[in-house]
Amino acid sequence: MKNLLAHLISLCLVVLCTSTCNAETRTKVLFVGKQPDHPFGTHMYLHTSEMLAKCVALPGNIETVVSDGWPKDAKTLDGVSTIVIYTTPAAEFLLDAPHRDQVAELMKQGVGIVTIHWASSVHQQNLERLGPTWMSYVGGTWVSNVGLHTGKSPLRQLQPDHPICRGWTSYELHDEYYLNPTVGKATPLLQVMAKEKPVVVGWSYERPGGGRAFCTTLGHFYRNFQREPFRRMIVNAILWTAKREVPEGGANVDIGEADLALPPNPRLRNEVTISPEPWVVSVRR
Repeated sequence: MKNLLAHLISLCLVVLCTSTCNAETRTKVLFVGKQPDHPFGTHMYLHTSEMLAKCVALPGNIETVVSDGWPKDAKTLDGVSTIVIYTTPAAEFLLDAPHRDQVAELMKQGVGIVTIHWASSVHQQNLERLGPTWMSYVGGTWVSNVGLHTGKSPLRQLQPDHPICRGWTSYELHDEYYLNPTVGKATPLLQVMAKEKPVVVGWSYERPGGGRAFCTTLGHFYRNFQREPFRRMIVNAILWTAKREVPEGGANVDIGEADLALPPNPRLRNEVTISPEPWVVSVRR
């Protein structure tokens, strides 16, 4: 009898473990980018998304999908835990589009959302019309284009105990800062100094229905994503919005140099070689 009881307990533990592991493997992160619309090295939407997807996938039990624009196949949305958007203003991208009903349903289901740089905004002319719904999804916003500033500043954590702030500390950053954000009901997490004034550049939000959001107005220059603390902050946010446990030391973002490198500049299609001999230049087309 004792042996039978022990066997049943062991069987229950195996079933419980299997169920837990399967729940972990169901985590799915959708990255949405778009084709370039800024100078090379800035707003590298798809390339950055692909690089971040490699970081997110490092634990081995997270599925990642990178989409150029909103997925055309609705099945891509099945099982999504969080959506990472690095595009033009996401208020219009999500709410002024044929897929707005899909977005609304995902938000009702508690799917997370992360917006990077320009995606963390709404155009000023659409603020009254789209603002209430947009703010209900992400808690805060920047209004494009009420002002910006490019320069260096320490990136300061306003909530050091938040999971998004794990594994990195304040450091100097050079980026394009969006001025005068509206934080609303969100929790300010990140701050810089721009034009001698403190500016919130990142916030988190927990929707009443259970979904989580993180928005940052940082991310203009691709070189910032090449920095480990910056990547860790973003990947921490992705895990948090997906309702995954963020490691105490922060997410692992250790990928190879080749994965971090910029792609070839499409405008530099010719390979130019300068010979040691004076005035000899060869161009291979």
